[in-house]
Amino acid sequence: MKKQIEADVVIIGGGTGGCAAALGAARSGRSVVMTEVWDWIGGQLTSQVVPPDEPRWIEQFGCTASYRSYRNAVRDYYRRNFPLTEQARSRAAFNPGNAWVSRLSHEPRTALAVLRDMLAPYVHSGRLQIWTGYEPVKAESDGDDIVSVTVRGREGDHLVLTGRYFLDATEEGDLLPLAGVEYVTGAESADETGEAHALSGPANPQDIQAFTHCLALDYAEGEDYTIARPREYDFWRNYQADFWPAPQLGWTVPSPSTLEPVTYVLMPGEGANPLFTYRRLADRSNFLPGTYPADISVVNWPQNDYWLGAITDVSPEERHRHLENAKQLSLSFLYWMQKEAPRPDGGIGYPGLRPRPDVTGA
Repeated sequence: MKKQIEADVVIIGGGTGGCAAALGAARSGRSVVMTEVWDWIGGQLTSQVVPPDEPRWIEQFGCTASYRSYRNAVRDYYRRNFPLTEQARSRAAFNPGNAWVSRLSHEPRTALAVLRDMLAPYVHSGRLQIWTGYEPVKAESDGDDIVSVTVRGREGDHLVLTGRYFLDATEEGDLLPLAGVEYVTGAESADETGEAHALSGPANPQDIQAFTHCLALDYAEGEDYTIARPREYDFWRNYQADFWPAPQLGWTVPSPSTLEPVTYVLMPGEGANPLFTYRRLADRSNFLPGTYPADISVVNWPQNDYWLGAITDVSPEERHRHLENAKQLSLSFLYWMQKEAPRPDGGIGYPGLRPRPDVTGA
């Protein structure tokens, strides 16, 4: 079954950028249709489980009006719906997770609720249509202009979308190969661009940033939530890249700026820069006792970055293989932390690390 939908602006991809584009276009009076392959809109902030990476001056400047509204709405959401401590409630720059990578680390479900509220006036008026669970499968072009995009739903139905403007807001540029337009991926050559820091040899289209399969966790000392031994655990337990100072599954990683070895700890109180607070989503000290049994964090750390293959501009089979390998890496890292990780107190392992798939909508 095919359904035809026409709008002024067609946005393929409902991640952070797609939502921002939909909001801006709808506010300007345009009719908009936005599709998203996952059930949740919001991308990084929701289904990808990554709180916003923000500079330390974000509260003062360098922030658009729409993003400022989003940030304010996140804080209002917690103040309205959660039993906060008086100190947390009164703090203008309230940070729900008190992560050290973000000035506003918060849970995916909060981000989803806020984004839906921001878009609600335009959805209710009919100016904006949002279709989740739809992936792009075809694009028709006339010269350099896209004239339609077909997306397929999970039940096998199709939407044929036409409009004046088409925006590729997918996470990996899915429309580019479908439309047959010119594009470049990976690292360019200095011979082509003249850039001082480009590759000195040939361009490498597959030289792309690592990606990560994220895990949400909390921790209960004395409990045991050890997962089954991952299928590829032996590989990852013994793997060490030539630019890595130690085995991949360990506390020592290269500094992102100097590549010098840096050794981390896991938990607060064990030493400097505990990883559990790096991207922490919920700091229970912000809430009245009993609200959260434990802090909630997300494992998006150097140890579970995957770089053994790309998922852009490759066959579906290769893409699936690398996605599964990345998942195995993250599960192996979790299993290593639960069973084998050295602790500063002389113990071994943190079996109280508990997976929280509910945090991610799984």
